[in-house]
Amino acid sequence: MGARSFFLRVIVFWMHWFTVLAFSSLTVFDLDNRAIDPFKAAAGARATVFLFTATDCPISNRYAPEVQRVYRAFAPKGVRFFLVYPNPADTPDAIRVHAKSFGYAADALRDPKQELAKLASATVTPEAAIFTGQRLVYHGRIDDRFVDLGLERPAPTVHDLADALTAVVAGVPIAHPATQAVGCFIADFAR
Repeated sequence: MGARSFFLRVIVFWMHWFTVLAFSSLTVFDLDNRAIDPFKAAAGARATVFLFTATDCPISNRYAPEVQRVYRAFAPKGVRFFLVYPNPADTPDAIRVHAKSFGYAADALRDPKQELAKLASATVTPEAAIFTGQRLVYHGRIDDRFVDLGLERPAPTVHDLADALTAVVAGVPIAHPATQAVGCFIADFAR
């Protein structure tokens, strides 16, 4: 075994264990303030979608109809959805009111330390992350309706989240596994 091959094996070994540690120490909460492992809660699903949102982000709130449409299209195909609220100021009661007022059917999780957001590479709300098992296969925008802050198309031309889920359900590679989402910065919630 050459030095390069040995070095690559060591890197793969440590990356595997860092991933295992990241998943084993992940702490998110349901709306009854119980710590849960969202990956165990989604066991048996073809894929798990985490939709990062916030009660007071206007861009997130504008996406509610599209999120509901994607949920209705893919939940029956074995895809598990979670709304993830990374703002530590969002209380369980405020989240319940928000989810009800926007008609969300997916379970809601609180991520006050933004651990799941970091694991999913989410930086803004709204942003989606798709995992198959414990492997991140997509993260980014829901669609391309928002070009930039304050710049919105009348209608999206690309449906990134739906396209990625279509690929996952079909068992084919996702054409664009990462896209740039536009929205409210998650880092601002920690301030």
